Amino acid sequence: MFRYRLLIWDGAPDELLDGEVEQALAAGCEVTLNLHRSGITPAPRDGLRVVREPIFDLERLVATVREGAAGYDAVKSRANVPLPAGFFDAACAPGLRRPLRVVGQIGSGIGHIDTKSAQRYGVSVVHTPGTNAVGVAEFVLGQILAVLRGLVPHDRASHAGIWRGHPPGRARELGELTLGLAGCGHTGAALAQRATALGMRVLVWRARGTGTVEALDDLLAETDVLSVHARHTPGEPPLIGRRELALLRPGAVVVNAARGGLVDEQALADALRDPGHPVAGAAVDVFEREHDRFSSPLFGVPGVLLTPHVAGLTGPATAVAARECVDRIVAALAGPQ
Repeated sequence: MFRYRLLIWDGAPDELLDGEVEQALAAGCEVTLNLHRSGITPAPRDGLRVVREPIFDLERLVATVREGAAGYDAVKSRANVPLPAGFFDAACAPGLRRPLRVVGQIGSGIGHIDTKSAQRYGVSVVHTPGTNAVGVAEFVLGQILAVLRGLVPHDRASHAGIWRGHPPGRARELGELTLGLAGCGHTGAALAQRATALGMRVLVWRARGTGTVEALDDLLAETDVLSVHARHTPGEPPLIGRRELALLRPGAVVVNAARGGLVDEQALADALRDPGHPVAGAAVDVFEREHDRFSSPLFGVPGVLLTPHVAGLTGPATAVAARECVDRIVAALAGPQ
């Protein structure tokens, strides 16, 4: 009855979970669903099995994949669960009735997946770039406004009954600022469109291809608000480190809602603590250490707005990405063997 075995290691959020499961079952997948992070349990269905395992426990993931020597045709995840070489060695090992053929990842980032190992075993890696671009772009605009206008400290002071106003002339308007985009994919393009409509001057630097600025240093020297949107692989040096931060305009704001590791968190924390540094504020939604390992040098640093990797988690983006990822997994499984 079922053509494929699919392990959904980190399912869609509660209200979208049933739809994701139904789509996978309708596409001919026998589904094992990990509900470690979900607050609901879907109704029993033929072809659906539920497990509850910590999603960032590689040993449990490997054990699940190899359980009973059955194996899985595909594994799908939402969170950036690291999939190193050892995972592919186990999931594609001889003796499995269903060696792994496809890995599906929600979103555009696949730097946490050992793609060289996947290629060595002939495993396709599919993802959903662009599905959350509008959500992230709108979130970044919200971050920029929150930092520029001091919304969080104003809110905290007001809740405490303290009347706290800016000194005259301190707050800046978007129309007098230059937004520098370090990298510009789907999200950067969506952000540029919206920022331009709000009156910001927008400059773009791309690591690959063309942009309005040839060199990253030139972009930084003209930037009041820096938002990073480049690719990053864990272990690579940060795109924005101490030297780059020092090149920004006085009073600059740094935003990272793209990839943890693109901005050196320690260097950014040190800059924000230094009253003489050009960087005056920051907003960070992505970190080198997230989820169960969440920690950062930015904890407790004044002038920085921290959020837990939620920029792209809008209802429309999540629903579209969940459907699209299942579709791409099934298409890859149905393709040439």
